[in-house]
Amino acid sequence: MALRLIIAEDSLLVREGVAKLLNEQEDVEVVALCADYDELMAAVNSTAADVVLTDIRMPPTGTDEGIRAASELRESHPDLGVVVLSQYAEPEYALALLESGSEGRAYLLKERVSDPEQLLGAVLDVARGGLVVAPTGVEGLVAARSKSRRSPLEHLTPREHEVLAEIAQGRNNAAVAATLGLSDRAVEKHINSLFAKLGLSEEPDIHRRVKAVLLYLAEKDEGGTAPP
Repeated sequence: MALRLIIAEDSLLVREGVAKLLNEQEDVEVVALCADYDELMAAVNSTAADVVLTDIRMPPTGTDEGIRAASELRESHPDLGVVVLSQYAEPEYALALLESGSEGRAYLLKERVSDPEQLLGAVLDVARGGLVVAPTGVEGLVAARSKSRRSPLEHLTPREHEVLAEIAQGRNNAAVAATLGLSDRAVEKHINSLFAKLGLSEEPDIHRRVKAVLLYLAEKDEGGTAPP
């Protein structure tokens, strides 16, 4: 069965171009095209879909409609994946997108649209509940967290790095415990320890999880290696 996709983009040229590109992929069926926030929410409520591909800025305000839609859909349609496209790398938007959970979410730059394999890969990953973040979208967060050239992940133990890698796959504590063969209490202990080592101890839990994942993804995209 083909993956069902809703596209929301106020530019007619971009909207039709992305639809044509993805409809040519045998694994994807574009089921709705929307030009603004209201059309997107109406389409989601009336059309069976697996993933929404949306611009950040759309009418009526042209500010953060895509982010707001993703947040609302987390509550109303928790199994619906959302890929947000941005013209520029804006870490605050990446963080806002993931505040309600990292499962089934992607933050990409619009330049990815020109590469059908990368765009399709992100859509498929999100449909499976994965997390995809453009490397340039997290550079600001990494710079703010690391005052030196050393990676903040170097302070983690091998087990803490394994736990963080599982969190980056969108797994909750129970799923991490099952995957690594640990108790729930042990996973919680490792997570609290890695938060402290990454300087995230004083922040709300959802913010800590999101920022830890962003740091992990940035290190991975830069070719960093896991601690010994």
